[in-house]
Formats: sequence, structure tokens, C-alpha cells
Amino acid sequence: MFPVVPDRALLELARTEGGPDTLALLARDQDTRRLLLLRAVLDAAEAADRSVCTAAQKARLRADWALLTEADRAVAPSAWRPPRHRADPTTAGAGEAATRAGSDGLAPAVGPGGPATPAGPGDPAPPVGPGAPAPPAGADDVTPPWLPAPAAAEAWASPARARVFHPLTGPWARSCLRGLDSGPGAAGEERSRRLRRDLAHFSAIAAVAAAGAGIPFTTRLTARAGILALPSLGALQTARSGDVPVDVSCAGGRLVLRQPDAPDVTVHLESGVGAWSGALAWTPAHALPGLTPTAPPLPFDDLDPYRELPDGPRHGDLRTPFALDDAERKRWLQAWSGTAPVLRSGGARRLAEAGALLRCLVPLETPPDVGAGRGSCSATRREAFGALLSSTPPDPVTFAATLVHELQHAKLAALGDLVTLHRAGPEARYFAPWRADPRPYDGLLQGAYSHLAMADFYQRRALVPGLPDRDWSWAQHARYRAQVRAALPALVGSPDLTVRGRRFVDEMAAAHERMAEHPAPRGHVARAQAYVESARALWTRRHASALPPPNE
Repeated sequence: MFPVVPDRALLELARTEGGPDTLALLARDQDTRRLLLLRAVLDAAEAADRSVCTAAQKARLRADWALLTEADRAVAPSAWRPPRHRADPTTAGAGEAATRAGSDGLAPAVGPGGPATPAGPGDPAPPVGPGAPAPPAGADDVTPPWLPAPAAAEAWASPARARVFHPLTGPWARSCLRGLDSGPGAAGEERSRRLRRDLAHFSAIAAVAAAGAGIPFTTRLTARAGILALPSLGALQTARSGDVPVDVSCAGGRLVLRQPDAPDVTVHLESGVGAWSGALAWTPAHALPGLTPTAPPLPFDDLDPYRELPDGPRHGDLRTPFALDDAERKRWLQAWSGTAPVLRSGGARRLAEAGALLRCLVPLETPPDVGAGRGSCSATRREAFGALLSSTPPDPVTFAATLVHELQHAKLAALGDLVTLHRAGPEARYFAPWRADPRPYDGLLQGAYSHLAMADFYQRRALVPGLPDRDWSWAQHARYRAQVRAALPALVGSPDLTVRGRRFVDEMAAAHERMAEHPAPRGHVARAQAYVESARALWTRRHASALPPPNE
């Protein structure tokens, strides 16, 4: 089911590069895994005890899956375009469209067959679409599509897949699995409440997909803490607080949202990301212009409830995602508008990999310790492939460097899903000059890999004649290269490397050595080496007595 990574692709990635075929291979594999993850959620819900997932919730999941499948069938993947708000819904009939598509949709649905059962009293009503198919009985397997397009926008071949492959669907699915894995009676009230919200969000995902496919429907959704988030469209602030039922009808390219004790809100679908409404209770989703003139707009998601960072040391120093005001969006747009030329100045591959892998941006609050100048904070999440979380960048150069850095983490994590590079344990014992604490082998590899790309990026910028910040770029290159040099002996000398892992780190070392063909000015090199030596001495005083000998 999963592809074999050719040696050519492995070596490209080891150099922090990646041609179109290599990047497409990573993206397709992640999309396939997302479909399997969704199937795992549906299977886990069907198998869960009724004290964890009720019969009404299971029925609703089956009905939502049927609507999502119908949205996938509604338009042939090669012909789909995001709907405009005056689209005619009658052109997407389920039976005729399924014949045109010539496929079974996203994947077979789960659980016992037959039509979805009606919701019980107090439960949300299942969606109703014209001719919406019920899940087939006894479907036990899944055949994920092998999507041929390298670019993210092309890979999302239908409204349904656009929702499933959206990066923030991954954290939602993981949250569902955590809730469904609890045994009978094991989940507390807070965990039960979270699972109810998680399962209800799938109804919103299915509704957005159906609306994008032009399928008329009526359904009941549930607002979370007074906010009904419709991914890629926007969010409704309800008149009441708490979890509020909202009846949604879709026809003629518009949604009508009806809630208790409040006027109806009519929302008109836009082409691509977002939907507009004259109601103050509606906040539209936003997007940034395409990174290149031919690229589609990039979702700029400050509304999705699953954009929150998980707890733990990996994200402990980052601020919570937050909703932007107009002034903050303008600052983002200013930095974003100059990012493409900066990426290009650091090598054409950097612009190409951003276009192939970046699927959405999530704004973060800027931590107070970042300070002024070129500071910012950023992160990627393994379960949200294609998403980049970042505080507001102060300038295009900073954000381009952030993209280069974070996309390497995404690339290496995706490669790690396909190839076992090492079998080292989780013990934190290695010196990394970019961190004050000891690192496990995998953390050292991740850091060295992203720093190698940064050294390459800044070296290429420094070699551009007439660049205003050329000297600063040389200084950055020298620092990143010196840091990678300090980490390479432990990486290359590890006995835990697999055969392919050894080829990978050896090629990393070779790429590092080739940078010597264009050395930085000696003053920058000397300062970078002194910085690494000072960092090593401080690290040794703090940690060496409690750890095995660090790498030399």
C-alpha cells in the first residue's frame, strides 16, 4: 500500500532538496495515511462500547460519512473547481455524478449497512441529501487513492478530499481516537464532553464538503462553546453560549444557519476559501494570495478549533493560536507578499518545496521574550502535515527562513513514515549547540537536518550580488554550518543507523562539506566556531556528569 522510496529520492532529501516527484511521493503518502486515519476513527467508533459512543452518535457518523462520500462522487476529480456562490446545485445529482466519477468515492464506509437510523430525542439530526447513499454493509477494507498531482491544490481532487487532506483534520482525527480508545466507564465527564464535540465536528466537515460539491442538504450541527466552525468557510458566533444546535440548509450556493433565539444567518459561498455574509455574527475564513502567480490562495486559518498546540515539551515555549484583527492581517500580508522572491534568492528548490508542501498557515501569538527585530516563533505538527504555525513575521526574510526551517521538519517526518533511518532509543544524551538540554538521537537528526537547510539557504543568499543583507546572510550561514558540524560526528557514528539511514546521514555530511567550496568570511567563521565551543562548554558543565560521554 505504501510506496518504496527510491535511492535517488532518499539522496535528494538527504541534501535537504527534493524534486517534484520526490515531494509528490511524500505528499501522496501522507494523504493516503490521512484516509487510513479517518477509517480508523470510523472503525473505532463502530467498535466502541455504547457508554463511550452511543448508538445515535454511531448512526450520525455513518450518515455524515455517506454525505462525505456523495460529495466525493459528485464531481469527477479532474473537473472539480471550488464552487461559486451562484452555482446551480441541480448539476451535482448523486446518481449521475457517481457514474461520471467512476469510483467508489473516498473509501468504503464502516459498520453495519442500511440507512442511518434517526436521531433520538435531544440528539442532532442526521444530514439529509437527495439520494444520499447509505454505507455499504460489511465493508472491511479501504483502498486509498494514489493521487498523481504533486501540488497540494491539485492533490485535493474533490471538495471531500480537500476537507480530509486539510492539515487540521489530522489533529481532529487523533483527538477522536484518543477519546474512542477509552474503555467503558474510563472516560471522565471532560473526556466525554470532548469526544462529543470531536464527533460533532465530523458533521461540519461533511457539510462543508457537500456545500463545496454543490449538493443541497439540510442538517443539524452543534456549535462548540458558542462558536460553529465550518472549516474553510468561516465561523458563526451563536446568540447563546455553550454547545448550541444550529440547523443548516444548503441550496443555490448559499447556507442558511438557523439557531434558537436569533435571526437566520445567510452565508454565500466564495470561490476557494471563505464565505461572506452581511451578518455580524459571521466571521469569514481568510486566505493569503498564492505564493506564485499561478498558485491557489493559501488558507490562513485562525478559526479552526483543532489548530491548538498540544501540551508537552515540544511546544512548551510557544503561544496559543489566536484570531487576528485587521491590523495583524495586514502585517502578515506585508511579510507574505515578499516571501517568494526571498525564497527564490535562497535557491529555486526552496520556493518549489514551499509550493508543493505548504497547505495552510496558522497564526500564533508572539511570545513576549521574542522581542523586536527579526524574532518569531514557529512550529510544525507531525499529525498536521502541510500546516505551518507561526507568530507574525517581522519581515519577508524572517518568514522565508521560517518556511525553510519548518518544511525540513515536515519532509523528514514524512520520510520517517516511509523509511526506518535509525533504531536509536528516546534517551536524551546528545549535545546540540542550538539547544541547552540534551537531545535524543532523533531530535539531534531533526535539528541538524533543518540547520543544514538553513546553512544552504543563507549561503545561496550571500552569493547573490548586491544583496543588502549579504554580510548578515554570511554570518547566519557560518553559524548554522558550524552547528551542523558539531552534530555530524554523533549522527554519522551511531551504531543504530539502518543501511538506508547511513546513506542518508553520509549524504548530509557530504552536502555539508560541499559548502566549503564557497566559504564565509573568516571573521564570521571564527565567531561561529567560538559560539559553538562556548555552547559545548556550558552544556558539558551542566549535563556531562549525569550522562554518557557526549559526541566529540
